[in-house]
Amino acid sequence: MHELDIESWNRKAHFHFFNQFADPYFAVTVDFDVTKVFTHAEKQGISFFALYLHACMKAINSVENFKYRILEEKVIVHDVIHASPTIARRDNTFGCSFVYYDENFDNFYANFLKEKERVLNTKEMFPPEEGTDACIYCSAMPWFNFSGHKEPVFGIKKESVPKLAFGKYVEKNGALMMPVAIAVNHALVDGYHVGLFTASFQQELNNF
Repeated sequence: MHELDIESWNRKAHFHFFNQFADPYFAVTVDFDVTKVFTHAEKQGISFFALYLHACMKAINSVENFKYRILEEKVIVHDVIHASPTIARRDNTFGCSFVYYDENFDNFYANFLKEKERVLNTKEMFPPEEGTDACIYCSAMPWFNFSGHKEPVFGIKKESVPKLAFGKYVEKNGALMMPVAIAVNHALVDGYHVGLFTASFQQELNNF
């Protein structure tokens, strides 16, 4: 982790402008082709969610701006970004988790299963790692397909963690397409960087 030199940053003016906003987040919803990863999950008996979440985290960690966080008036660059997904419980509630990222899927999957077990066996809403911003917040909503999405806003000053929501996949022209809502702080991330992420995420999904 290190501090970004804002004064020499080519986005200095953009950062200071959007950092004044009460709600500096902007959001888009993009359809991703998950045909290959879904087929792989079915054949291998592996969690579909864990597979595409790992692909997502590989893409997140490939785009530097998604590693930026605001701390007071500074911009901090994290070395690695982890996943903080919601995990559904048997009583139809959910708990927030913290899944440590590892480029190796088997290691990531072990981390995921450990966190899933913890959430299923506690009524706590937040993980022990609550407070760190070296993550993305994400949730799966496999009950419905959507074309738009709005994240709740807690009102924390200078909030800067990206927020993603994964929807129900549907078949379109022979492919399984899954909507993903992506919300980012415009003081740190522009549409260009979201484009880098979406291209990388789709490439990772195509690698199965």
